[in-house]
Amino acid sequence: MLNNLDSNYDCANAGSDLHELLQELEQCQGSEEDKNRLENQIRFIRNTCSITHEHTPT
Repeated sequence: MLNNLDSNYDCANAGSDLHELLQELEQCQGSEEDKNRLENQIRFIRNTCSITHEHTPT
C-alpha cells in the first residue's frame, strides 16, 4: 500500500504504482478496510492522472 498520496502525486509513477496496488488488492488477505483503502488509492491515481478504468477491481 502506498503512503502519502496527495494532490502533488507524480503521474510519472502511475504505471508502476497501479501495477503494485492491483497486485496487492488481488492478493489481499486483510480486512475489508484494507481492501477499501487499496481500491481508494487505485481510484485516486486513476482520477488524478486521467487513466481509463478498464481494469477497475470489483
